[in-house]
Amino acid sequence: MRELLAIEPGQTVVDATFGSGGHARLLCADLGGSGRFIAVDRDPDARAHFAGFSRECRAGARLLRGDFAVVLGQLAQNGLEVDAILFDLGVSSMQIDRPERGFSYAVDAPLDMRMDPSEPTAARDLVNEAEERELSDIFRRFGEERFARQIARAIVRRRKESPFERTAELADTIRGAIPAPRRFGDGHPARRVFQALRIAVNHELESLERALPEALSLLRPGGRMAVISFHSLEDRIVKRYLAAEAKGCICPPDLPICACGREPGLRLLTRKAVRPSPAEVATNVRSASARLRAAVKTT
Repeated sequence: MRELLAIEPGQTVVDATFGSGGHARLLCADLGGSGRFIAVDRDPDARAHFAGFSRECRAGARLLRGDFAVVLGQLAQNGLEVDAILFDLGVSSMQIDRPERGFSYAVDAPLDMRMDPSEPTAARDLVNEAEERELSDIFRRFGEERFARQIARAIVRRRKESPFERTAELADTIRGAIPAPRRFGDGHPARRVFQALRIAVNHELESLERALPEALSLLRPGGRMAVISFHSLEDRIVKRYLAAEAKGCICPPDLPICACGREPGLRLLTRKAVRPSPAEVATNVRSASARLRAAVKTT
């Protein structure tokens, strides 16, 4: 990732998903004590991690809290130009390692899943209030869950007795709705539904679709963007956007000459997604599903 971003001293860098600052420390080290580092995160818990990071980072560091699509848009409107932008998508270790945040099906906790706790809708609100068809659609679209309909039906039946409040209640209901032979061999049976609810609660895919063009507008010519995704839904959005921006002429193929005059906005640095090495996975098991794509701005 650092090699693809190729950060040099004195540049301006944006970490659009600061989290607990793991990537930020590496990127700031590449700035060599000069330049600017802008951290973005919607989670208020990032502020405590940033306090320690800012003392270590010798470059000028600033934290902006909010949805990265909104913050990047504001930076672009203010005329800022940057040299490198990193996205590390999905839930962060800072969030999943705190059971009370309700992101994990492995620990009983309040059913929340909000990356920004000030947002009005938590996972329990969706589970308790959404219609069966809406729940089924969420599980199918965002979790690619093959038993979405059965699980949605079981949830609606169970919440008539009492509303869902805890992650364990939901995980048990999901497990009971899946045919017994399918409950084993593909990870925890609640994994896909929990992913789907988290994505829906935090509007993750919509935010990503808005953020990528804002990031491109922020980059100066020669600036680089890298995106780390952790499931096929995110990666598909990133892959299609980068490929579309790396394409030149979009005229119909039967035209003898180009009439659109469109120039590529990006040059791909990764033709295929870069996957972690076995050594990286051994060091950090959560990186196993990571996919990295990167591009450089050309115009």
